[in-house]
Amino acid sequence: MPSKKVEFVNTNGYKLSARLEMPLTKTPDAYAVFAHVFTGSKSLSATRHISRALTLNGIAVLRFDFTGLGESEGDFSDTNFSSNVEDLLAASKFLSDNYEAPKIMIGHSLGGAASVFAASQLDNIQAVATVGTPSEPEHVTHLLESKIEDIERTGLANVNIGGQTFTIKKQFLDDLRGKNMYEIVKNLNKAILVLHSPQDRVVGIENAAKIYKTAMHPKSFVTLNNANHMLTDKNDAFYVGNMIATWAKRYVDLPKKSELKTHKQVVAMLENSGFTTDIMAGRHGLIADESENLGGNDFGPSPYELLNSSLAACTAMTLQMYARRKKWDLQEVKVHLSFDRSYREDCEHCEEKDRRLETFDREIEIKGDLDQTQIDRLMEIADRCPVHRTLEASANITTKITHSE
Repeated sequence: MPSKKVEFVNTNGYKLSARLEMPLTKTPDAYAVFAHVFTGSKSLSATRHISRALTLNGIAVLRFDFTGLGESEGDFSDTNFSSNVEDLLAASKFLSDNYEAPKIMIGHSLGGAASVFAASQLDNIQAVATVGTPSEPEHVTHLLESKIEDIERTGLANVNIGGQTFTIKKQFLDDLRGKNMYEIVKNLNKAILVLHSPQDRVVGIENAAKIYKTAMHPKSFVTLNNANHMLTDKNDAFYVGNMIATWAKRYVDLPKKSELKTHKQVVAMLENSGFTTDIMAGRHGLIADESENLGGNDFGPSPYELLNSSLAACTAMTLQMYARRKKWDLQEVKVHLSFDRSYREDCEHCEEKDRRLETFDREIEIKGDLDQTQIDRLMEIADRCPVHRTLEASANITTKITHSE
């Protein structure tokens, strides 16, 4: 996904660090703002994988570090829940001023609560998604239980959260206690999606029930079974992103489908880590990847699997087109393809001219009332499918490299 580092200034004059991730080669259908977990950052694994899923579905995502966290300016000890909400408002303004007003707000854990509060103040936000979010912002104080007495007595205390030490001041607690999320949720007047795991040990599932019960329609709930609070399993995070994208498209005003900003039919992009490759084929977003044991995320098929998929799909389409024209009773076609080469291994020896997939083992399974003559003819037609003929021929591939800063 095309990603660039940006920054914007909040109401206190601090520069907040952000990344704006755009759908590959197309104008976004909508923009979303993402709020990370308490004391987290924009670079958390879950945040990145949720964003990737959203961009593949045509939604641009602005993920940023709250004041005093990650790469953002400011002192975290001087922040509170209210300042988080103000940071989200500043993020929305940045997109409105420089790109397009965001229509979706997404928040993880306490970031979800902040997203609800911020969305209630923004007419441009049409849909809100919360992930593992507490029904009351004050819930986060359970992370500070051993230090609350010290904070109340001395005005501040150092607290270890997730292996890092943060200074928490009394004003932070007082601010949390003054927030009535139920009233905000009840009067939100926007579509809301609540995603939560029954196995969440940080923010219990009862919080999701309270948010859902309080919210007015349209409201939706998705259970994240077996996921933990931080969504450390990348598959859980990717699922969350896909669910949010699919859901949001029902409740957000979207423009007509935009065309590719390219003179080619297919664009693939891979940044400088991993193998997860974003692909835009016409108007369709796809992913290519390698298996985990080869260093990939296994989010999509390998290049060889995509190549075989093309041959299989073309074979099935060609047979059905021919049978329909002849009015034959071909009810179903299944094309099974296999190969025993590793794209990763072949790529590591790319200087060797013979490192390529040379044999496609294809088996065609058909269903229908067909005689042997018809079956034999279908076998001949299978070898004439365009992809088959392309692979058998010596296709010419012309290549040029363009360099961009």
